[in-house]
Amino acid sequence: MESAGKIVTGTEDADLKARLDAELTAFNRAATGASDEQELSVKVTDTEGELIGGLTGWTWGGCAGINMLWVHADHRRDGWGRQLIAAAEEEARRRGCTRIVVSSMTFQAPEFYRGLGYLETGRTQGLPAGAADVHFHKPL
Repeated sequence: MESAGKIVTGTEDADLKARLDAELTAFNRAATGASDEQELSVKVTDTEGELIGGLTGWTWGGCAGINMLWVHADHRRDGWGRQLIAAAEEEARRRGCTRIVVSSMTFQAPEFYRGLGYLETGRTQGLPAGAADVHFHKPL
């Protein structure tokens, strides 16, 4: 039986995001018993407080994940990416994580992650067209 409903598409919807986060968090907690989810962030600024680079991610159930890593073009090759990853891994270990995951498009930094000991676990071809999304895992 089909229920009455209305589908609405759009762009960013903060209320929807908050509701889905709450609903999925409750579902995931019930399914796994793990209730230790936390956001993770690391940033580096210069002496004037300008952002040089940063990392966002999460920890939950003994695992950590990196969502985004970025270093300003003027500071790439200065080692900040490695330092941001090292700080995130250290914090993940402090939170009890034993592994970390990340994905990187082929035009971004898969070799960077391989150089830090991340192991490729798979890839999604054609995302976006002509590239691939490379999935990595690393024991901590």
